[in-house]
Amino acid sequence: MTTMIRDVTAQDAGEIAAIYNHYIEHTTITFEENCLSASEISVRIRDLCSRDYPWLVYELDGRVIGYAYATPWRTRSAYRFTVESAVYVDYQRVREGIGGQLYDALFRQLAETGFKTVLGLIALPNEQSVRMHQSFGFLPVGHHHEVGFKFEQWIDVGVWQLRLSPPTSR
Repeated sequence: MTTMIRDVTAQDAGEIAAIYNHYIEHTTITFEENCLSASEISVRIRDLCSRDYPWLVYELDGRVIGYAYATPWRTRSAYRFTVESAVYVDYQRVREGIGGQLYDALFRQLAETGFKTVLGLIALPNEQSVRMHQSFGFLPVGHHHEVGFKFEQWIDVGVWQLRLSPPTSR
């Protein structure tokens, strides 16, 4: 069994879409309601990676089974040291430590490139995600009540914050 965590490529878009679409169709973890095509994922990869935001994949025997990425928190320049993170793992491979390995690599890369703060937004309830974020040192800093509506139910979102090393010029 060969595993690696590496930077995303455009060729990964189909496998990423398959992973993500399961969560769109079956969970409230993401607030997207319509499945995405490989070409839509490819556009997201291109747009984020071209702006220096990392997007990593976990590959097992040549197949992508998980991914993690960072996006800008806000567009105003003063927020340039803050990102929002996300991680998704093939639903058949959850609880194998893949998400944690991806987050570890992502956070190291973010710190090395000068980001200071990572925010994790978690649709609640989701104890597994809360535990994983807290295991990395994220602290709860906010709770938004009934801000999402999916599957005919209102969903709360918790905000967790992780402080990385001090920023350098960006």
